Amino acid sequence: MTDTHAENNIHPQGSIDTEVRGHVLLIAINRPNKRNGFTPKMYRELGEAYTRLDDDPTLRVGLLHAKGAHFTAGLDLPSIAPLMRRGEKAVPLGLVDPCDLGIAGYRRRVKPMVVAVQGITYTLGIELMLAADIVVAADDCRFSQLEVKRGIMATGGATLRMAERAGLGNAMLHLLTGDVFDAAEALRLNFVQKVVPVGLELETALTIANAIAAQAPLAVVATRLNVLKAVEHGPVVAMHEFIDTQQRLSNSDDAKEGVQSFVEKRDARFTGR
Repeated sequence: MTDTHAENNIHPQGSIDTEVRGHVLLIAINRPNKRNGFTPKMYRELGEAYTRLDDDPTLRVGLLHAKGAHFTAGLDLPSIAPLMRRGEKAVPLGLVDPCDLGIAGYRRRVKPMVVAVQGITYTLGIELMLAADIVVAADDCRFSQLEVKRGIMATGGATLRMAERAGLGNAMLHLLTGDVFDAAEALRLNFVQKVVPVGLELETALTIANAIAAQAPLAVVATRLNVLKAVEHGPVVAMHEFIDTQQRLSNSDDAKEGVQSFVEKRDARFTGR
C-alpha cells in the first residue's frame, strides 16, 4: 500500500494507493490495465488501508474509488483461486475486513466509508459497495454478481445484503442469473444512493465524505454503529443503547462545542473528543 498521486509505474499485481485530504482517507484501486481485478496483494493492501482509517485518530471518513475507466471486474480468479481452494483469505487476521462480515479474527470497520464507482463493477465490487455506507455511481456503470457463472458462490456479503436492500425476489433475480444491470437498476435496488454523469462520481463522493468529516466524529461513529445494529440485530436491540450512548456523547467535548457553536451562531469545530 502506497501513498501516491501517480497513475503510471503500476505494479503488475496492482496496488491500493492512499491519499489524505483533510480528515478523509482516499483509497484508490490501481490496476486499470486489468480492469482493476483484485489480486491477493491488492486485497491485503485494501485491508491495511481500511485498518489505517480506523486506527488513525486524524482520519474520520474513508473514500474508496478506482483508477481508470472501471471500478473493478472483481477477483482475479487465477491468482485468488488457490487461496479459495485452501479455504484461506487474502486479508491477514487482525485487520479490518473490507467486506465487514464479522468473521472471527477480523475487525469490523468503525468509521464511515463512501464509495465512488464507474464502468464495470462486478462481484467483489458490488460487495465492497454493499459493505460501505454511501455509494455514488457514474451513469455508465455495469453491475454483475456473476459467481454462479464461474461455479462458485458470492461470499463477500452479496447473499446477505442484496435481499436486505432490495427484497428476496430482486436479490434472487441478480444472484441466480449473474446478469448485467445498469446504474438505474442499482439505484432502484438501493445498492447505490446517487447516480451522476460519468466523471463526476469521485467529486460527488468527496463532497459527501467532507460533509460527514465536518460533523462530530464520536456522534457519527455512534450513529453509524446504531443503524447497523438495528439492521443486523433488530430495532429493539439497537434502542436499548440509546440512553447510555446519548449520555456518553453528551459528556464529550464535541457535545459542549456543539452547544457553544449553536449559541454563538457559528460552525462547530469538532475535535473527536
